[in-house]
Amino acid sequence: MTGSSNAPGSNPSDLPRISTGSDGLDDILCGGFDANRMYLYEGRPGTGKTTIALQFLLRGVRDGERVLYISLSETKRELTVVAQRHGWSLQGVDIFELVPPETTLDPDRELTVFHPAEVELSETTGLIFKEVERINPARVVLDSLSELRLLAQNPLRYRRQVLALKHFFTNRNCTVVLLDDLSSAQDDLQLHSIAHGVVMLEQLAIDYGAERRRLRVIKMRGIRFRGGYHDFIIERGGLAIFPRLVAAEHHRSFTGDFTPSGNAELDQLLGGGLERGTNALLIGAAGVGKSSVALTYAIAAAERGEHAVFFAFDEGRGTVEARARTLGLDLDKHIDSGRIRFQQVDPAELSPGEFAANVRDSVERDNARIVVIDSLNGYLNAMPDERFLILQMHELLSYLAQQGVLTILILAQHGLVGPTDTSLDISYLSDAVLMLRYFEVGGTVRRALSVVKKRSGNHEHTIREFRLTTSGIKLGPPLKDFSGIFSGTPRYTGPALSEETAE
Repeated sequence: MTGSSNAPGSNPSDLPRISTGSDGLDDILCGGFDANRMYLYEGRPGTGKTTIALQFLLRGVRDGERVLYISLSETKRELTVVAQRHGWSLQGVDIFELVPPETTLDPDRELTVFHPAEVELSETTGLIFKEVERINPARVVLDSLSELRLLAQNPLRYRRQVLALKHFFTNRNCTVVLLDDLSSAQDDLQLHSIAHGVVMLEQLAIDYGAERRRLRVIKMRGIRFRGGYHDFIIERGGLAIFPRLVAAEHHRSFTGDFTPSGNAELDQLLGGGLERGTNALLIGAAGVGKSSVALTYAIAAAERGEHAVFFAFDEGRGTVEARARTLGLDLDKHIDSGRIRFQQVDPAELSPGEFAANVRDSVERDNARIVVIDSLNGYLNAMPDERFLILQMHELLSYLAQQGVLTILILAQHGLVGPTDTSLDISYLSDAVLMLRYFEVGGTVRRALSVVKKRSGNHEHTIREFRLTTSGIKLGPPLKDFSGIFSGTPRYTGPALSEETAE
Protein backbone atom coordinates (compact mmCIF):
# COMPACT_ATOMS: atom_id res chain seq x y z
CA MET A 1 0.00 0.00 0.00
CA THR A 2 1.39 3.36 -1.01
CA GLY A 3 0.43 6.98 -0.71
CA SER A 4 2.29 10.26 -0.55
CA SER A 5 -0.34 12.87 0.28
CA ASN A 6 -1.13 13.81 3.86
CA ALA A 7 -4.70 14.80 3.06
CA PRO A 8 -7.26 12.71 4.95
CA GLY A 9 -8.55 9.84 2.87
CA SER A 10 -5.97 10.32 0.11
CA ASN A 11 -3.90 7.41 1.32
CA PRO A 12 -5.51 3.98 0.84
CA SER A 13 -4.40 3.11 4.35
CA ASP A 14 -6.69 5.89 5.65
CA LEU A 15 -9.82 4.28 4.20
CA PRO A 16 -12.16 2.74 6.77
CA ARG A 17 -11.81 -1.02 7.12
CA ILE A 18 -14.58 -3.41 8.08
CA SER A 19 -14.44 -6.98 9.30
CA THR A 20 -15.22 -9.78 6.88
CA GLY A 21 -16.86 -11.67 9.74
CA SER A 22 -13.97 -14.14 9.84
CA ASP A 23 -10.99 -13.52 12.10
CA GLY A 24 -8.82 -15.65 9.85
CA LEU A 25 -9.70 -13.74 6.68
CA ASP A 26 -9.30 -10.43 8.51
CA ASP A 27 -5.80 -11.59 9.47
CA ILE A 28 -4.99 -12.52 5.86
CA LEU A 29 -6.22 -9.09 4.70
CA CYS A 30 -4.37 -7.32 7.52
CA GLY A 31 -7.56 -5.79 8.88
CA GLY A 32 -10.48 -6.66 6.61
CA PHE A 33 -12.24 -5.10 3.62
CA ASP A 34 -12.21 -1.50 2.49
CA ALA A 35 -15.73 -0.27 3.14
CA ASN A 36 -18.17 0.59 0.33
CA ARG A 37 -16.54 -1.64 -2.27
CA MET A 38 -17.63 -4.72 -4.23
CA TYR A 39 -15.96 -8.09 -3.59
CA LEU A 40 -16.24 -11.53 -5.14
CA TYR A 41 -16.21 -14.94 -3.42
CA GLU A 42 -15.86 -17.66 -6.02
CA GLY A 43 -15.67 -21.42 -5.72
CA ARG A 44 -17.33 -24.67 -6.71
CA PRO A 45 -20.48 -25.75 -4.86
CA GLY A 46 -19.67 -27.00 -1.36
CA THR A 47 -16.63 -24.84 -0.74
CA GLY A 48 -18.32 -22.69 1.92
CA LYS A 49 -19.25 -19.50 0.06
CA THR A 50 -22.73 -19.19 1.57
CA THR A 51 -21.39 -19.81 5.07
CA ILE A 52 -18.68 -17.16 4.95
CA ALA A 53 -21.12 -14.74 3.28
CA LEU A 54 -23.52 -15.18 6.20
CA GLN A 55 -20.62 -14.54 8.58
CA PHE A 56 -20.03 -11.25 6.76
CA LEU A 57 -23.65 -10.19 7.25
CA LEU A 58 -23.92 -11.39 10.85
CA ARG A 59 -20.87 -9.32 11.74
CA GLY A 60 -22.73 -6.32 10.36
CA VAL A 61 -25.74 -7.17 12.53
CA ARG A 62 -23.48 -7.30 15.60
CA ASP A 63 -22.11 -3.88 14.63
CA GLY A 64 -25.63 -2.46 14.45
CA GLU A 65 -25.76 -2.27 10.64
CA ARG A 66 -28.65 -3.01 8.29
CA VAL A 67 -27.76 -6.00 6.11
CA LEU A 68 -29.40 -7.66 3.12
CA TYR A 69 -29.09 -11.14 1.61
CA ILE A 70 -30.30 -11.28 -2.01
CA SER A 71 -30.90 -14.89 -2.99
CA LEU A 72 -31.38 -16.03 -6.57
CA SER A 73 -30.62 -19.68 -5.86
CA GLU A 74 -31.52 -20.57 -2.26
CA THR A 75 -34.73 -20.07 -0.32
CA LYS A 76 -35.01 -18.39 3.03
CA ARG A 77 -35.85 -21.77 4.56
CA GLU A 78 -32.61 -23.26 3.23
CA LEU A 79 -30.60 -20.32 4.56
CA THR A 80 -32.30 -20.64 7.94
CA VAL A 81 -31.35 -24.32 8.15
CA VAL A 82 -27.72 -23.45 7.35
CA ALA A 83 -27.74 -20.79 10.06
CA GLN A 84 -29.34 -23.05 12.67
CA ARG A 85 -26.75 -25.76 12.10
CA HIS A 86 -24.05 -23.21 12.79
CA GLY A 87 -25.83 -21.99 15.92
CA TRP A 88 -26.80 -18.67 14.36
CA SER A 89 -29.98 -16.66 14.27
CA LEU A 90 -30.84 -14.72 11.11
CA GLN A 91 -32.75 -12.14 13.10
CA GLY A 92 -31.63 -8.77 11.82
CA VAL A 93 -30.75 -10.13 8.37
CA ASP A 94 -33.13 -9.00 5.62
CA ILE A 95 -33.53 -11.74 3.04
CA PHE A 96 -34.85 -10.89 -0.42
CA GLU A 97 -35.79 -14.00 -2.37
CA LEU A 98 -35.94 -14.12 -6.12
CA VAL A 99 -36.72 -17.83 -5.94
CA PRO A 100 -39.96 -19.26 -4.49
CA PRO A 101 -39.55 -21.22 -1.24
CA GLU A 102 -42.44 -23.56 -2.15
CA THR A 103 -43.40 -25.44 -5.30
CA THR A 104 -46.60 -23.41 -5.43
CA LEU A 105 -46.93 -19.71 -4.81
CA ASP A 106 -49.15 -18.48 -2.01
CA PRO A 107 -51.00 -15.30 -3.15
CA ASP A 108 -51.44 -14.26 0.48
CA ARG A 109 -47.69 -14.17 1.17
CA GLU A 110 -46.43 -10.73 2.17
CA LEU A 111 -43.25 -11.20 0.11
CA THR A 112 -43.70 -11.33 -3.66
CA VAL A 113 -41.29 -13.81 -5.18
CA PHE A 114 -40.09 -14.38 -8.70
CA HIS A 115 -38.28 -17.22 -10.41
CA PRO A 116 -35.25 -16.03 -12.37
CA ALA A 117 -36.28 -18.04 -15.43
CA GLU A 118 -39.60 -16.17 -15.60
CA VAL A 119 -38.32 -12.64 -15.74
CA GLU A 120 -35.93 -10.72 -17.93
CA LEU A 121 -32.46 -9.91 -16.72
CA SER A 122 -33.14 -6.19 -16.62
CA GLU A 123 -36.29 -6.79 -14.57
CA THR A 124 -34.35 -8.95 -12.12
CA THR A 125 -31.67 -6.31 -11.59
CA GLY A 126 -34.42 -3.68 -11.33
CA LEU A 127 -36.03 -5.63 -8.49
CA ILE A 128 -32.67 -5.83 -6.77
CA PHE A 129 -32.14 -2.07 -7.07
CA LYS A 130 -35.59 -1.31 -5.65
CA GLU A 131 -35.08 -3.60 -2.67
CA VAL A 132 -31.66 -2.11 -1.89
CA GLU A 133 -33.13 1.40 -2.07
CA ARG A 134 -35.96 0.35 0.25
CA ILE A 135 -33.73 -1.36 2.84
CA ASN A 136 -30.70 0.95 2.46
CA PRO A 137 -28.28 -1.69 3.84
CA ALA A 138 -24.66 -1.20 4.79
CA ARG A 139 -23.79 -4.76 3.73
CA VAL A 140 -25.20 -6.80 0.85
CA VAL A 141 -24.62 -10.37 -0.31
CA LEU A 142 -25.79 -11.38 -3.81
CA ASP A 143 -26.13 -15.16 -4.21
CA SER A 144 -25.36 -16.01 -6.93
CA LEU A 145 -24.03 -14.58 -10.16
CA SER A 146 -24.55 -17.88 -11.96
CA GLU A 147 -28.28 -17.06 -12.17
CA LEU A 148 -27.55 -13.68 -13.74
CA ARG A 149 -25.15 -15.36 -16.14
CA LEU A 150 -27.89 -17.73 -17.28
CA LEU A 151 -30.36 -14.88 -17.79
CA ALA A 152 -27.81 -12.79 -19.71
CA GLN A 153 -27.23 -15.59 -22.24
CA ASN A 154 -24.12 -13.90 -23.64
CA PRO A 155 -20.92 -12.56 -22.01
CA LEU A 156 -21.34 -8.97 -23.21
CA ARG A 157 -24.80 -8.56 -21.72
CA TYR A 158 -23.70 -10.26 -18.54
CA ARG A 159 -20.73 -7.92 -18.13
CA ARG A 160 -22.94 -4.89 -18.70
CA GLN A 161 -25.33 -6.03 -15.98
CA VAL A 162 -22.53 -6.64 -13.50
CA LEU A 163 -21.12 -3.20 -14.30
CA ALA A 164 -24.59 -1.77 -13.75
CA LEU A 165 -24.63 -3.41 -10.32
CA LYS A 166 -21.23 -1.95 -9.53
CA HIS A 167 -22.18 1.56 -10.63
CA PHE A 168 -25.41 1.38 -8.67
CA PHE A 169 -23.65 0.43 -5.44
CA THR A 170 -20.84 2.93 -6.02
CA ASN A 171 -23.21 5.75 -5.15
CA ARG A 172 -24.33 4.11 -1.92
CA ASN A 173 -22.53 3.57 1.38
CA CYS A 174 -22.69 -0.17 0.96
CA THR A 175 -20.18 -3.04 0.94
CA VAL A 176 -21.18 -5.81 -1.45
CA VAL A 177 -20.10 -9.44 -1.62
CA LEU A 178 -20.95 -11.33 -4.81
CA LEU A 179 -20.98 -15.13 -4.86
CA ASP A 180 -20.12 -17.13 -7.96
CA ASP A 181 -20.16 -20.93 -8.17
CA LEU A 182 -17.96 -21.01 -11.29
CA SER A 183 -20.69 -22.62 -13.37
CA SER A 184 -19.32 -21.08 -16.56
CA ALA A 185 -17.25 -23.29 -18.82
CA GLN A 186 -14.12 -21.24 -18.18
CA ASP A 187 -12.81 -18.85 -15.59
CA ASP A 188 -14.72 -15.59 -15.73
CA LEU A 189 -11.88 -13.07 -15.59
CA GLN A 190 -14.31 -10.26 -16.41
CA LEU A 191 -15.60 -10.47 -12.86
CA HIS A 192 -12.06 -10.25 -11.53
CA SER A 193 -11.48 -6.97 -13.34
CA ILE A 194 -14.75 -5.48 -12.12
CA ALA A 195 -14.55 -6.53 -8.45
CA HIS A 196 -12.46 -4.61 -5.94
CA GLY A 197 -11.24 -7.90 -4.48
CA VAL A 198 -11.48 -11.61 -5.30
CA VAL A 199 -11.30 -14.53 -2.86
CA MET A 200 -11.23 -18.06 -4.28
CA LEU A 201 -12.37 -21.04 -2.18
CA GLU A 202 -11.43 -24.61 -3.10
CA GLN A 203 -12.28 -28.12 -1.96
CA LEU A 204 -9.71 -30.81 -2.69
CA ALA A 205 -10.32 -34.55 -2.62
CA ILE A 206 -7.20 -36.46 -1.59
CA ASP A 207 -6.54 -40.16 -2.07
CA TYR A 208 -7.29 -41.00 1.56
CA GLY A 209 -8.86 -39.18 4.48
CA ALA A 210 -11.11 -36.15 4.70
CA GLU A 211 -11.33 -33.56 1.96
CA ARG A 212 -9.14 -30.48 2.30
CA ARG A 213 -10.34 -26.92 1.86
CA ARG A 214 -8.23 -23.88 1.16
CA LEU A 215 -8.66 -20.30 -0.01
CA ARG A 216 -6.54 -17.76 -1.81
CA VAL A 217 -6.88 -14.02 -2.17
CA ILE A 218 -6.43 -13.51 -5.89
CA LYS A 219 -6.80 -9.75 -5.89
CA MET A 220 -7.40 -6.96 -3.40
CA ARG A 221 -6.98 -3.40 -4.64
CA GLY A 222 -5.12 -1.11 -2.28
CA ILE A 223 -4.98 -3.70 0.51
CA ARG A 224 -1.84 -5.49 1.62
CA PHE A 225 -2.64 -9.16 2.10
CA ARG A 226 -0.89 -12.43 2.79
CA GLY A 227 -0.64 -14.31 -0.48
CA GLY A 228 -0.69 -18.02 -1.16
CA TYR A 229 -3.07 -20.73 -0.05
CA HIS A 230 -4.60 -20.81 3.42
CA ASP A 231 -6.23 -23.95 4.80
CA PHE A 232 -9.69 -23.76 6.35
CA ILE A 233 -12.38 -26.05 7.69
CA ILE A 234 -16.14 -25.68 7.96
CA GLU A 235 -17.25 -26.30 11.53
CA ARG A 236 -20.17 -25.30 13.72
CA GLY A 237 -19.87 -21.54 13.94
CA GLY A 238 -18.64 -20.98 10.38
CA LEU A 239 -15.38 -21.16 8.51
CA ALA A 240 -12.26 -21.55 10.65
CA ILE A 241 -9.52 -20.12 8.44
CA PHE A 242 -5.86 -20.75 9.25
CA PRO A 243 -3.67 -18.01 7.75
CA ARG A 244 -0.46 -19.29 6.25
CA LEU A 245 2.34 -18.99 8.79
CA VAL A 246 4.96 -16.37 7.91
CA ALA A 247 7.73 -16.55 10.50
CA ALA A 248 9.10 -13.08 9.67
CA GLU A 249 5.91 -11.53 11.07
CA HIS A 250 6.48 -12.94 14.56
CA HIS A 251 9.30 -11.85 16.82
CA ARG A 252 9.64 -12.12 20.57
CA SER A 253 12.43 -11.21 22.96
CA PHE A 254 13.82 -14.07 25.03
CA THR A 255 16.96 -15.23 26.77
CA GLY A 256 18.69 -18.08 24.99
CA ASP A 257 19.69 -19.96 28.12
CA PHE A 258 19.84 -23.72 28.49
CA THR A 259 16.69 -25.79 28.87
CA PRO A 260 17.46 -28.50 31.44
CA SER A 261 16.40 -32.02 30.52
CA GLY A 262 16.18 -33.20 34.12
CA ASN A 263 19.04 -35.61 33.39
CA ALA A 264 22.51 -34.34 34.29
CA GLU A 265 24.34 -36.89 32.09
CA LEU A 266 22.24 -35.98 29.05
CA ASP A 267 22.86 -32.26 29.61
CA GLN A 268 26.57 -32.96 29.91
CA LEU A 269 26.55 -34.90 26.62
CA LEU A 270 24.89 -31.86 25.02
CA GLY A 271 27.53 -29.47 26.29
CA GLY A 272 25.26 -28.01 28.96
CA GLY A 273 21.92 -28.68 27.34
CA LEU A 274 19.69 -27.50 24.53
CA GLU A 275 19.19 -23.74 24.24
CA ARG A 276 15.83 -22.00 24.04
CA GLY A 277 14.96 -20.92 20.54
CA THR A 278 16.57 -23.98 18.98
CA ASN A 279 15.29 -27.31 17.74
CA ALA A 280 16.61 -30.83 18.22
CA LEU A 281 16.04 -33.80 15.93
CA LEU A 282 16.00 -37.25 17.51
CA ILE A 283 16.76 -39.94 14.91
CA GLY A 284 16.56 -43.65 15.51
CA ALA A 285 14.78 -46.91 14.88
CA ALA A 286 11.37 -47.69 16.29
CA GLY A 287 11.36 -48.30 20.06
CA VAL A 288 14.92 -47.17 20.64
CA GLY A 289 13.88 -44.44 23.09
CA LYS A 290 13.30 -41.24 21.08
CA SER A 291 9.90 -40.51 22.61
CA SER A 292 11.29 -41.29 26.06
CA VAL A 293 13.97 -38.63 25.66
CA ALA A 294 11.33 -36.15 24.48
CA LEU A 295 9.10 -37.00 27.45
CA THR A 296 12.02 -36.37 29.77
CA TYR A 297 12.26 -32.78 28.51
CA ALA A 298 8.50 -32.20 28.73
CA ILE A 299 8.30 -33.53 32.30
CA ALA A 300 11.32 -31.45 33.36
CA ALA A 301 9.65 -28.32 31.96
CA ALA A 302 6.42 -29.08 33.84
CA GLU A 303 8.39 -29.60 37.05
CA ARG A 304 9.83 -26.09 36.60
CA GLY A 305 6.32 -24.69 36.19
CA GLU A 306 6.60 -24.20 32.43
CA HIS A 307 4.13 -25.36 29.80
CA ALA A 308 4.88 -28.02 27.20
CA VAL A 309 2.81 -29.48 24.39
CA PHE A 310 3.19 -32.99 22.95
CA PHE A 311 1.78 -33.61 19.46
CA ALA A 312 1.49 -37.34 18.86
CA PHE A 313 0.97 -38.44 15.26
CA ASP A 314 1.80 -42.11 15.74
CA GLU A 315 0.76 -43.17 19.23
CA GLY A 316 -2.29 -42.75 21.42
CA ARG A 317 -2.34 -41.06 24.79
CA GLY A 318 -2.66 -44.39 26.61
CA THR A 319 0.54 -45.72 25.03
CA VAL A 320 2.51 -42.60 25.87
CA GLU A 321 1.19 -42.55 29.44
CA ALA A 322 2.13 -46.22 29.88
CA ARG A 323 5.65 -45.49 28.64
CA ALA A 324 5.95 -42.59 31.06
CA ARG A 325 4.88 -44.80 34.00
CA THR A 326 7.46 -47.40 32.97
CA LEU A 327 10.13 -44.69 33.16
CA GLY A 328 8.86 -43.45 36.51
CA LEU A 329 7.64 -40.18 35.00
CA ASP A 330 4.37 -38.80 36.35
CA LEU A 331 2.91 -37.61 33.08
CA ASP A 332 -0.72 -37.93 34.25
CA LYS A 333 -0.20 -35.40 37.02
CA HIS A 334 1.15 -32.74 34.69
CA ILE A 335 -1.52 -33.34 32.05
CA ASP A 336 -4.21 -32.97 34.71
CA SER A 337 -2.62 -29.75 35.97
CA GLY A 338 -2.45 -28.32 32.45
CA ARG A 339 1.33 -27.99 32.46
CA ILE A 340 1.56 -30.52 29.64
CA ARG A 341 -0.97 -30.64 26.84
CA PHE A 342 -1.12 -33.91 24.97
CA GLN A 343 -2.81 -33.82 21.58
CA GLN A 344 -3.42 -36.87 19.47
CA VAL A 345 -3.17 -35.91 15.79
CA ASP A 346 -4.82 -37.85 12.99
CA PRO A 347 -2.84 -36.90 9.86
CA ALA A 348 -5.67 -38.12 7.63
CA GLU A 349 -8.04 -35.52 9.13
CA LEU A 350 -5.77 -32.56 9.89
CA SER A 351 -4.47 -30.13 7.29
CA PRO A 352 -0.95 -28.68 7.64
CA GLY A 353 -2.38 -25.18 8.04
CA GLU A 354 -4.61 -26.28 10.90
CA PHE A 355 -1.67 -27.98 12.59
CA ALA A 356 0.48 -24.85 12.30
CA ALA A 357 -2.38 -22.81 13.80
CA ASN A 358 -2.61 -25.30 16.66
CA VAL A 359 1.09 -24.89 17.35
CA ARG A 360 0.71 -21.10 17.33
CA ASP A 361 -2.15 -21.28 19.81
CA SER A 362 -0.03 -23.44 22.09
CA VAL A 363 2.75 -20.87 22.08
CA GLU A 364 0.79 -17.61 22.08
CA ARG A 365 -2.21 -18.64 24.20
CA ASP A 366 -0.79 -21.34 26.49
CA ASN A 367 2.79 -19.96 26.54
CA ALA A 368 4.29 -23.37 25.75
CA ARG A 369 8.07 -23.32 26.07
CA ILE A 370 8.67 -26.84 24.73
CA VAL A 371 6.96 -28.32 21.67
CA VAL A 372 7.36 -32.00 20.84
CA ILE A 373 6.36 -33.37 17.42
CA ASP A 374 6.23 -37.17 17.47
CA SER A 375 6.85 -37.94 14.72
CA LEU A 376 7.79 -36.28 11.48
CA ASN A 377 6.89 -39.51 9.70
CA GLY A 378 3.25 -38.98 10.68
CA TYR A 379 3.45 -35.32 9.77
CA LEU A 380 4.79 -36.30 6.35
CA ASN A 381 1.66 -38.37 5.78
CA ALA A 382 -0.46 -35.24 6.22
CA MET A 383 1.30 -33.50 3.37
CA PRO A 384 0.46 -33.89 -0.32
CA ASP A 385 4.08 -33.49 -1.37
CA GLU A 386 7.41 -33.82 0.43
CA ARG A 387 8.57 -30.48 -1.00
CA PHE A 388 5.79 -28.72 0.86
CA LEU A 389 6.69 -30.48 4.09
CA ILE A 390 10.20 -29.06 3.98
CA LEU A 391 8.93 -25.54 3.31
CA GLN A 392 6.23 -25.68 5.97
CA MET A 393 8.55 -27.20 8.53
CA HIS A 394 11.19 -24.53 7.84
CA GLU A 395 8.61 -21.79 8.41
CA LEU A 396 7.25 -23.48 11.55
CA LEU A 397 10.71 -24.01 13.06
CA SER A 398 11.71 -20.42 12.28
CA TYR A 399 8.57 -19.19 14.01
CA LEU A 400 9.18 -21.33 17.10
CA ALA A 401 12.81 -20.24 17.25
CA GLN A 402 11.78 -16.57 17.21
CA GLN A 403 9.39 -17.29 20.08
CA GLY A 404 12.17 -18.77 22.22
CA VAL A 405 10.62 -22.25 22.16
CA LEU A 406 12.65 -25.45 22.34
CA THR A 407 11.30 -27.75 19.64
CA ILE A 408 11.95 -31.49 19.75
CA LEU A 409 11.37 -33.38 16.51
CA ILE A 410 11.27 -37.15 16.31
CA LEU A 411 12.09 -39.02 13.10
CA ALA A 412 11.85 -42.80 12.91
CA GLN A 413 14.26 -44.65 10.67
CA HIS A 414 13.49 -47.73 8.63
CA GLY A 415 15.00 -50.89 10.07
CA LEU A 416 16.03 -51.80 13.60
CA VAL A 417 19.68 -52.84 13.37
CA GLY A 418 22.32 -52.55 10.73
CA PRO A 419 22.01 -49.95 7.96
CA THR A 420 19.00 -47.68 8.41
CA ASP A 421 17.32 -45.07 6.29
CA THR A 422 14.72 -42.31 6.64
CA SER A 423 11.89 -41.29 4.35
CA LEU A 424 12.82 -37.65 4.89
CA ASP A 425 16.07 -35.76 5.36
CA ILE A 426 15.40 -32.74 7.53
CA SER A 427 18.67 -32.76 9.46
CA TYR A 428 19.90 -29.59 7.73
CA LEU A 429 17.01 -27.66 9.32
CA SER A 430 17.91 -28.89 12.80
CA ASP A 431 20.09 -27.04 15.27
CA ALA A 432 20.96 -30.27 17.06
CA VAL A 433 20.79 -33.89 15.96
CA LEU A 434 20.81 -36.77 18.43
CA MET A 435 21.40 -40.23 17.03
CA LEU A 436 19.90 -43.16 18.91
CA ARG A 437 20.90 -46.65 17.77
CA TYR A 438 20.56 -50.28 18.73
CA PHE A 439 23.73 -52.32 18.84
CA GLU A 440 24.49 -55.90 19.81
CA VAL A 441 27.13 -57.07 22.25
CA GLY A 442 27.54 -60.63 23.43
CA GLY A 443 24.08 -61.67 22.29
CA THR A 444 22.29 -58.75 24.01
CA VAL A 445 20.69 -55.69 22.48
CA ARG A 446 22.00 -52.36 23.74
CA ARG A 447 21.15 -48.73 23.05
CA ALA A 448 23.61 -45.98 22.17
CA LEU A 449 23.20 -42.21 22.09
CA SER A 450 25.40 -39.59 20.47
CA VAL A 451 25.16 -35.92 19.54
CA VAL A 452 26.19 -35.70 15.90
CA LYS A 453 25.38 -32.02 15.41
CA LYS A 454 24.87 -28.93 17.56
CA ARG A 455 25.06 -25.52 15.98
CA SER A 456 24.75 -23.45 19.12
CA GLY A 457 27.80 -24.64 21.04
CA ASN A 458 30.19 -27.38 21.98
CA HIS A 459 29.10 -30.90 22.82
CA GLU A 460 30.62 -34.27 23.53
CA HIS A 461 31.69 -36.23 20.50
CA THR A 462 31.50 -39.51 22.30
CA ILE A 463 28.98 -42.31 21.96
CA ARG A 464 27.30 -43.30 25.21
CA GLU A 465 25.27 -46.33 26.08
CA PHE A 466 21.94 -45.55 27.71
CA ARG A 467 19.20 -47.57 29.34
CA LEU A 468 15.50 -47.04 29.91
CA THR A 469 14.91 -47.76 33.60
CA THR A 470 12.08 -47.38 36.10
CA SER A 471 13.77 -44.20 37.31
CA GLY A 472 14.22 -42.61 33.91
CA ILE A 473 16.97 -42.59 31.32
CA LYS A 474 20.40 -43.64 32.54
CA LEU A 475 23.51 -42.76 30.53
CA GLY A 476 26.71 -44.68 30.92
CA PRO A 477 30.30 -43.60 30.30
CA PRO A 478 31.59 -43.10 26.76
CA LEU A 479 31.96 -46.37 24.80
CA LYS A 480 35.68 -45.92 24.15
CA ASP A 481 36.43 -49.59 23.59
CA PHE A 482 33.86 -50.06 20.81
CA SER A 483 33.94 -49.26 17.13
CA GLY A 484 31.25 -49.67 14.51
CA ILE A 485 28.38 -48.97 16.92
CA PHE A 486 26.39 -46.92 14.39
CA SER A 487 26.60 -49.79 11.93
CA GLY A 488 24.78 -51.98 14.48
CA THR A 489 27.59 -54.56 14.59
CA PRO A 490 30.30 -53.10 16.83
CA ARG A 491 33.65 -54.66 17.65
CA TYR A 492 34.79 -54.68 21.27
CA THR A 493 38.56 -54.37 21.71
CA GLY A 494 38.80 -53.47 25.38
CA PRO A 495 39.23 -55.56 28.53
CA ALA A 496 36.62 -58.09 29.59
CA LEU A 497 33.23 -56.58 30.40
CA SER A 498 32.50 -56.22 34.08
CA GLU A 499 29.30 -57.69 35.50
CA GLU A 500 27.86 -54.22 36.06
CA THR A 501 28.54 -53.22 32.45
CA ALA A 502 27.00 -56.42 31.13
CA GLU A 503 23.67 -55.76 32.85
